[in-house]
Formats: sequence, C-alpha cells, structure tokens
Amino acid sequence: MKNSIIHRLICLGLCAMLFAWVSPVHGIESKATIRINGSGCSFALMKPLIDAYRSEHPQQNFELENPLGSSGAIKALLAGALDFAVSSRPLRPGEREQGATTYEYGRTPLLIVTEHRVPKSDISTRELENIYAGRVRTWIDGERIRVVLRPKDDSDTAILNGFSPGLAQALETARAQPGMIVAETDPESNALIARLPGAIGAAALCGLKGDYLPLNVLSLNGIPGTPATLADGSYPLAKSLHLVTSSETSAAARKFLDFIHSPQGRKIAEEAGVLVNTGKDPAQ
Repeated sequence: MKNSIIHRLICLGLCAMLFAWVSPVHGIESKATIRINGSGCSFALMKPLIDAYRSEHPQQNFELENPLGSSGAIKALLAGALDFAVSSRPLRPGEREQGATTYEYGRTPLLIVTEHRVPKSDISTRELENIYAGRVRTWIDGERIRVVLRPKDDSDTAILNGFSPGLAQALETARAQPGMIVAETDPESNALIARLPGAIGAAALCGLKGDYLPLNVLSLNGIPGTPATLADGSYPLAKSLHLVTSSETSAAARKFLDFIHSPQGRKIAEEAGVLVNTGKDPAQ
C-alpha cells in the first residue's frame, strides 16, 4: 500500500514537471481564440489569411462566424465580443469616442455583376442609370432584368451613389418601387444575383475570390475592375477595407494583424483582389 502511494506521488510530480515545461510561460504560444467578424467581402479576405497563418501556427484557434456587417461587427468589438473587426467603411465619431481605432488596409474594386447567362460583357454609366431607374427592363435577349439592391445605409449603396448624380437618383427611384429585392449582406447579394435569371447588382472583387458562384462580371465603360485599374485611377468604383481594433484587442490578435501587414500577408490579399496600402498601420 505504502509503495503504491509513493508511486502515485512520483507520477503526480512528473506530470507537474511536464505541465510546467509546456506552459506558455516558457515560450509556447497561447491557444486563445482570435475572434473576428465584419463585412461580407472583407470577411472573405480573412479566410486565406487565416489558412496561411495556421500553417505556421497550427495551435492558434480562430472564430469566424457569419458576417455581422461593418456596423454590427464594430458594435461587437466595442462590447468585447471580438478581437478585431474588418469594416468596409471608416469609423463614425461615436465609435471612435467609445475607443475603436482603425486603419485602411486597402481597397478592392466594386464590380457590376449579373447572373451568368446575361449576354453582356460591358456596361456604360448611362445603361446602368437606365436599368436602376426602370427605364430599361429587359436584356437584349428579352430576359427580364431583376435588380438586387443593398440597404440604403450600406457602403455599396454609398459607393454607387457617389459614382454619378444620375445613378444616385436612379437608386432612389428603384428603392421606391414595390417588391424590389434588397440583400442585407455581400454573400446574400452574390447568391441572389447568381440564382435569379437576369439579375444585376454590385459585388466586391475580394468577396468573389474562392466563392465560385456563376456570376458574369461586367467591365464599366470599357474598363475592367482590377487592383491595377484602381491603382491607375481608371476604374472608379472602390470599396475600402478597414481593420478595426480597440484597447481590448488581444496580444494573439495583434500578432495576427502583424502577419496581415507582412509581405506574405500583403501578397495573399493582393491575390484575393485587394490593392493593399503601402504604408504600415501606425497602430502596429
């Protein structure tokens, strides 16, 4: 009996020594979960970045739920439910006052897209205005045009409103029509456009990478939407991507943000369709 007790004590001592050896105090990285959320398009950008990061840090856990949108994710961040948010708009004054800080990581083209069977490869400003205003209701093959709108306060709506006064008015006209289709998030909008015959709407390039939805991407006034045409100023529709943090952002999350800003992280973002800012995040 006595020998059995001694044996157990020795085992417990060895286990304690082993636990101390693998403890984070001795340099092994923490497995604390990094919680991220945001807008649909920038949310999609996080997936390849997380995959690449975990290939080097397999012990790191991430929580990436269905997108809350920019405003919802920033609220969750300020409530302590997220480590950082990925927003498609700048911070509002009230959000800054509550302790949020932001950095514009880059921009991605906002594309005009249709259901894949629409027989069209380019669209002009005038055509776009006529379609949204309801002055043109069918495609050249006779298929009915189905416009998929975004909410009035959505960043995509703001970008389209700023493109031309005629399009801003056309969007107001469309919104006033009964039975119009309004998609709350980027993934919902993309899925609706892909599914509805003759549908048209807007989609961020980085939100389409890896999505594999059957969408027909149109050039705008003869200019394709790419990071290169954003860089030279020839493509006019750009969606900004902001990384939003707070004083409560964890050390593990800040290390991942460092990776996002690294040459490897920037290359991944560029391959996903983002024109990455050349400057370093001053908060990093």
